Amino acid sequence: MRIAQRPEADALLARSPLAALTGMLLDQQVPMEWAFTGPHTIATRMGRDDLDAREIAAYDPDAFAALLAAKPAVHRYPASMAGRVQRLCQHVVDRYAGDAGAVWRGVATGGELLKRLEALPGYGPQKARIFLALLGKRLGVRPEGWREAAGPYGDEGVFRSVADITGPEALARVRATKQEAKRAAGERSS
Repeated sequence: MRIAQRPEADALLARSPLAALTGMLLDQQVPMEWAFTGPHTIATRMGRDDLDAREIAAYDPDAFAALLAAKPAVHRYPASMAGRVQRLCQHVVDRYAGDAGAVWRGVATGGELLKRLEALPGYGPQKARIFLALLGKRLGVRPEGWREAAGPYGDEGVFRSVADITGPEALARVRATKQEAKRAAGERSS
């Protein structure tokens, strides 16, 4: 994983399912590398080297929001995202006994995994497909039909999303693809 573009943050994403889920949750309205550095920042501020779903879910909401808002803020909207992270963690506690990796462990099909991801708080259909592609392309989680379930994000050889980032050059290509898509959408709406 080389999404955050910071070795310690990327190492956490690679070893911690909850960090990966949290990074994807934070990936909106901020640069991708900022979002995916967020889990490492949260863990460090909590005095940990990993994230614990039970601990985060039980954290005082105001104190957790303050933790995310401390400079530099974890997200552009730290209070809102703090609540979303806590809801995600509570879901992981309630449905998966606090084990974020159980969201995908033992899943037989890409369709089943997609349903589990779509059920996560803060994950809509597009975010779930992107994360499914990230699991398959970067973490080797490849149940039968995973590429099809991920839709265009599962395609090989593309630079469409965070799932396609393998380093700085790939990040630049993903950004260029997104800018081109925005430009084309703007031309269509004119």
